[in-house]
Formats: sequence, structure tokens, C-alpha cells
Amino acid sequence: MQKRFYEKSEVNKLLVVNKPIFISSNFYLNKIKRKYKNKKAGFSGTLDPFAKGCLIVAFGQYAKLFKYIEKAPKIYKAVIWLGAQSESFDIERVEKIGFEKKLNEKLLIEQINSLKGEIEYIPPKFSAKRVNGSKAYELARDGLDFELGKSTMSIFDIKLLRYNHPFITFEATVSEGTYIRSLAQILLEKLGVKGTLSYLERIKEGKFFYQNEKELNPLDFINLPQNIYFGTQKWLEDGKRITVEYLENKEDGKYLIICQDFFSIVEIENKEVKYLLNKIPKIKERID
Repeated sequence: MQKRFYEKSEVNKLLVVNKPIFISSNFYLNKIKRKYKNKKAGFSGTLDPFAKGCLIVAFGQYAKLFKYIEKAPKIYKAVIWLGAQSESFDIERVEKIGFEKKLNEKLLIEQINSLKGEIEYIPPKFSAKRVNGSKAYELARDGLDFELGKSTMSIFDIKLLRYNHPFITFEATVSEGTYIRSLAQILLEKLGVKGTLSYLERIKEGKFFYQNEKELNPLDFINLPQNIYFGTQKWLEDGKRITVEYLENKEDGKYLIICQDFFSIVEIENKEVKYLLNKIPKIKERID
């Protein structure tokens, strides 16, 4: 009975949820699935259990759209606890709590500002980075020895929000693939002190932010140019092969085709047109 109920209730929906602290993104997704009575759902951008905040969730066919949706830059709010030390660089695995002298706030601001730009770093071992098919944090929690290669992160903006010793609160606007725990450790190294993250919240991913799980229109977030199709819509509905002669833009590339009730994503390559996604239902407009 429950399975049939879910199948009948499947809908296409895009929204942002606010993941709480100390639960995994997958665990929270399962709660959201039950809330909306829909089994077919996915999320983009895993948040560590320690972190909270913006998590993009898509139901039904909208779950196929993540690779075409603009999800950067990302904005995080973080708090560093001076004196605390942790192998995971957060409060999940605190090993020691010591004392650190009070910092000069002018120097702190200067060092924070110096982080803007491209930074080469080694991701934390307690991360979702893949190592021979396994997630790094799984290997780390099992006590296995391994090394992670260097990565690059872009810090578009970063600013001090508050310094109330021993806590430093800052906000950072960063590229995808950035680990704020690693960024915090780089700052601490510049300051010559020890510390770890005691709080981490993702505020935004691109144009996505938490709005009480408001239903969003995916067409507002897809980062592809629109192409005009002059042919019969029935061909798109049936998934029949179309040719460039019926498209306004005939140049190679990926395009969005918007019809009355659905949209499609196609790719033109060497004058050949192929479907990447077809007949994705448009969000139904509400009449208040």
C-alpha cells in the first residue's frame, strides 16, 4: 500500500531545505522524501554532518537537472574556535582544548583579506573526496593511512563578521569544491595559532537559498542559452529526431528548448541534434 501511495504521489519539485547540524545529507533527504511522500528525489552538494544550511533538493524528473543548474558561487558562514584541536578540523573529533592569546583584530582582518584569490591546498581527510572508489572520511574513520592530492579553491570574497575571543566568525564566498575547514586551517597557520571550526552554515549556492521550502521554477536556474524550435511540438513530445534546420541557433552547443507544457535540453554537434533531456514538465503556475 505504501509503495503504491508513493508512486501515485510522485511530483516534479525543486526546493531548498535547511539541513540541521549533526545529521548526514542523505539521512535528511530521506526525511524530506517522507515529508513530501515521494521516493524519487536527489540533492546537490553534500553537507558534512557537522555543517548545516542550504541543501538543494529535486523531486521526480527535476532530479536530472543538477548538472545544468548554476550552483556557484557558494556562501558560507563559519566560526573558528581558537585553542581547540581536531583531526577532522571541526568539533566532531576534538582531541584537545588549549589556550590561545587574544589576537590583534587589525592583523586578523589583514590575514582574512589576504585569502582572496586562488589557493592551492590539500583537502581534509575527513571529506567526501574519493580515494580508490571510497570516500575519504570512511577511510579516515577506519584509521586507514592514505594521502589526498592537492586541489585549488577560489575565494571570491571573505570578511570578518565578529571576533569575540576565542571565537572568530567570518563569511566566505567561494567556488565549488572548496573546503571551509581547510580554509580555516590556512588562516590559522597565517596567524600562527591553533583552532578548529565550531560552526559551519551554507547560506547560498548560486541563486539558491533557504526560503521555507518554497517551490522553485527550474527554468530560473538552468545555465543554458535558449534555442527557438520552429518545428512541430509533437516531434518533441514523441522524442523524434529533429534537425538543425528547425532551430534558430544552429551553432554547436547545449541549448534549452521551451514549449508550452514542458522543456527539453538538446546538444548540437557537427550539425546533428541529440536529446540530453526531453519533455521535462514545466512548473504549473499558481493562481492566487
